[in-house]
Amino acid sequence: MTYLGIDIGTSGVKALLMDAEQTIISVGMAPLTVSRPHAGWCEQDPTDWIGGVRMALEKVRRDAPKAYSAVAGLGLSGHMHGATLLDKNGRVLRPCILWNDTRSHAEAQILDNNPAFRAITGNIAFPGFTAPKLAWVKDHEPSIFASVHKVLLPKDYVRLWLTGEYVSEMSDASGTSWLNVAERDWSNELLNACDLGREHMPNLIEGTDVSGVILRERASHLGLPTHVKVAGGAGDNAASAIGMGAINNGDAFLSLGTSGVLFAVNDVYSPNANSAVHAFCHAQPESWHQMGVTLSAADSLNWLATITGKTPAQLTQALPGQLSGPSDITFLPYLSGERTPHNDAKVRGVFAGLNHTSDTTALTRAVIEGVSFAFKDCLNALGAAGTRIHRATVVGGGSKSRYWLQTLATVLNIQLDVPQTGDFGAAFGAARLGFIAASKERVKGVCKKPTLMHSVEPINSLTTQYAEAQSLYRALYPAINNWQQN
Repeated sequence: MTYLGIDIGTSGVKALLMDAEQTIISVGMAPLTVSRPHAGWCEQDPTDWIGGVRMALEKVRRDAPKAYSAVAGLGLSGHMHGATLLDKNGRVLRPCILWNDTRSHAEAQILDNNPAFRAITGNIAFPGFTAPKLAWVKDHEPSIFASVHKVLLPKDYVRLWLTGEYVSEMSDASGTSWLNVAERDWSNELLNACDLGREHMPNLIEGTDVSGVILRERASHLGLPTHVKVAGGAGDNAASAIGMGAINNGDAFLSLGTSGVLFAVNDVYSPNANSAVHAFCHAQPESWHQMGVTLSAADSLNWLATITGKTPAQLTQALPGQLSGPSDITFLPYLSGERTPHNDAKVRGVFAGLNHTSDTTALTRAVIEGVSFAFKDCLNALGAAGTRIHRATVVGGGSKSRYWLQTLATVLNIQLDVPQTGDFGAAFGAARLGFIAASKERVKGVCKKPTLMHSVEPINSLTTQYAEAQSLYRALYPAINNWQQN
C-alpha cells in the first residue's frame, strides 16, 4: 500500500507519494498565482487548485505508476482561513479571499469588539481569518452573500471535488473565528453573529479520521484506485507539525516560509488572545497548539530579491560567513501588516538607519535581522501565553541559509534543530494523516521525528547585543505606526 499527501500552498500545489515505511517515492509540483486587484487584496481562483492537483498528480503517476496504482489513503493540507464561497449547486461564487488579504480589517475589529469571539475561540478575530471576510462580503457584495450555500476552506474545496463531501477538520476550522476551540465544534452564537448557521458550514471530523472516499469517476480520471480513503487532513501548519513529529506536549517548530510560524504543541487548551497568539486545535484528537505568526518572513527576502534583480540564494550567499553583531539598519518586515504581536493589518514595512554605504548586502542583513526580531516577538507572546520554548526544529526555504539560522538562534536564544535532507512539510504530514486514516495505525507510531543533520546554538557573546537591537526594533513600530496613521 502507498499513501498520498496533497498540499494546497499559496504559490503551488504539491503532491507527495510515500510507502508504508514512509519512504518518499515521488513528489509532483504545480505552480499557482495570486491575484492582487487592490492594495491589501489577495485572491485565488479555486478552479486553479483543481488544475494544480491534476498536474501534480500526473507527475507522480508518470514517475511511479505501480506505486501510484496502490494508493490506499490520501491526506489533504492547505493554506488556512481562505473564504471559498459556493452556491447551492456547488459553484464558486467569487475568487477565494486568502489568508494574507487584509481588506476586512474594519469588519474584524467589529467582530473582535464582541467579547464572545475571544471567549469562545480563544483568539483575536484577525482580518486574515474567515469570519471577517464573510462580513466584508455581506457589506460590499450583498448579492453574493445572499447566494452563499457553503463556506469552505481551500483544502476542503479540493476534498469536495475529490469525494463529493462537505467536510472540514478541527485544525483548519480553528482559523475561521467560528469554532469553539475548547469543545471542537462550530459555535452557533458566533455563526449567528455573522448571519450564518451550521447549514453553511461543512461537517467536522478529526484530522486522523476518514472524511470519505474518492468518487469512482474522479478516481478513474486521475488513474487512482477506487475506494481510496481521504483523511480529514489539516491546515498547513498543523500538517507540517504532523510531518515533523511535533505531536507531544512541548514539541515546537519554526517555519521560515512565505509567512513565519513559531508553533508549540499543548496537551491542554491554553488560550491567551491578548498576546495575539493563535490557540488552535491540533490535527490529532485531544490536542491543541499555540502559534505566533509573522506575515512576511521569507517573503521579505523574496521582495528584496525582486527589487535588486537577484535570487534569495544570491542575497544570502553574499553575507559574511560568521555573525558579528547587529546591523546599523533596522527593518520592520510588515509588508502585509502583522499578526503577532500587533494585530495590525494597516502597518507597513520600513528601513531605518540607511546611509550612503548601505548596499545590497547591508539591506539583506537588515531583512534577515528584522524577520528574526519578528520571531522574537512571537516567542515573547508565546511566553506570555504560558508556553516556554527552549529548542525548535526549523524548516522552510529560509532555513537553507546558515547565516539566517545563526541569527535566529542568537536572537531567540534557543537551540534550532535542522533535520537531515528530506521532506517533512505539510504534504508529508498530509500523507501521514492519509496513512493513519486508511490503516488505523496509532498517531505516535506513525509520526516519528526526523533524524537531525545538526543543531545551531546561539552565540552567547552576541545575545546581549541582539537583545538591545531588538529593543530598538520594538520602539520603531509605535513611531512608524503613528506616522502611517496620520
